[in-house]
Amino acid sequence: MAELFPDAVPPPTAEPVRADAPLADRLRPRALDEVIGQDHVTGPEGAIGRMVAAGRLSSLILWGPPGTGKTSIARLLADAVGMRYAAISAVFSGVADLRKAFAEAETAAHAGQRTLLFVDEIHRFNRAQQDGFLPFVEAGTVTLVGATTENPSFELNAALLSRAQVLILHRLDAAALEQLLARAEALEQRTLPLTPEARAALVASADGDGRFLLNQAETLWSVNLTEPLDPAGLGQFLQRRVAVYDKDREGHYNLISALHKALRGSDPQAALYYLARMLVAGEEPLYVLRRLVRFASEDIGLADPQALVQCLAAKDAYDFLGSPEGELAVVQACLYCATAPKSNAAYAAQKAAWKSAKETGSLMPPANILNAPTKLMKDIGYGAGYAYDHDAEDGFSGANYWPEGMPPQTFYQPVERGFEREVKKRLDWWDRKRRERNGG
Repeated sequence: MAELFPDAVPPPTAEPVRADAPLADRLRPRALDEVIGQDHVTGPEGAIGRMVAAGRLSSLILWGPPGTGKTSIARLLADAVGMRYAAISAVFSGVADLRKAFAEAETAAHAGQRTLLFVDEIHRFNRAQQDGFLPFVEAGTVTLVGATTENPSFELNAALLSRAQVLILHRLDAAALEQLLARAEALEQRTLPLTPEARAALVASADGDGRFLLNQAETLWSVNLTEPLDPAGLGQFLQRRVAVYDKDREGHYNLISALHKALRGSDPQAALYYLARMLVAGEEPLYVLRRLVRFASEDIGLADPQALVQCLAAKDAYDFLGSPEGELAVVQACLYCATAPKSNAAYAAQKAAWKSAKETGSLMPPANILNAPTKLMKDIGYGAGYAYDHDAEDGFSGANYWPEGMPPQTFYQPVERGFEREVKKRLDWWDRKRRERNGG
């Protein structure tokens, strides 16, 4: 073994495991220091490492992607601090299961045994069910360790969050996944039937999910391949893991935020990557197009008026062609926006104008620019003295259009980029003419 796998960590043997158990179960760590890829929380300087060293465990929420060790960490925590371990899943459990778990924990407490209650997928409990944990956590009946793949800020009650420490688990990087494969090979006493290039492709296909990687390895071993697979052969044999992406959850908002920021930062390569991430994972192209249309007005505006035209044309093209042909129009709009000059002057002008309108919303426009469709309105001065700009020199009268008692405001301030540079020249010219015709 040591000669065949010099860098492999020997598989734990503290507890017997069924020979027919899945590889991922047989390879579960038996102590916290065997957890792979989460040293920032399980190591001596990590939050869990410090708690174990002190022998005192507070309630925790373990937040991380699938296959990063949340369940294993919870089970090993109970062993490390000498607590009774109980586990339920929010997917399969209801109120009756919670009541039973709390009753058993109270019975154990009377016998002097503390209980660590692990709740998998805790975000799937509704708000009322989450509130049900509070009295038992506060009384110390249970030490709660919840696991979630979703952002606790959005999915868990504030009251529950205030009583638990949130620890973030990282997706496993390539080095951690390689370490996991080495352990699997040590346990199986055989190497994976892959070329070095295919092995790297297998690690990349796991997308940070250790459990998925072990399941793929187990599948490869189960067919007794006679020759190592190359990347092409591996691709035909195994399906790549579908990227984690929930359209109504944090992954969705993280990727659209990344796309927007890459567009604003004029990085077409990164923008195209995040666009691809969303569309490959199944995002609705029309949602992305709506965001691009908004971006064209918010972050480009009159610096390049064609950006909005391009985005709306892409929407029409996608409506006409559908997927996958129409997705090229989405790509074109994305690249146009990323490479266009940027200005948020229109966006800033909107906010400033809306604010002013709310503060001065009842002021009447000056009488000279009001229509006078009746004799009475003419008699009281509506439209009197209106200067028709087309009759003025240079087609510009320089008249005042602001309500009486309200000084002229400046909401829109174009930047010196793209087409807005020309717009700024026009505004500066009109301002100069206005000052000249109104005595400076």
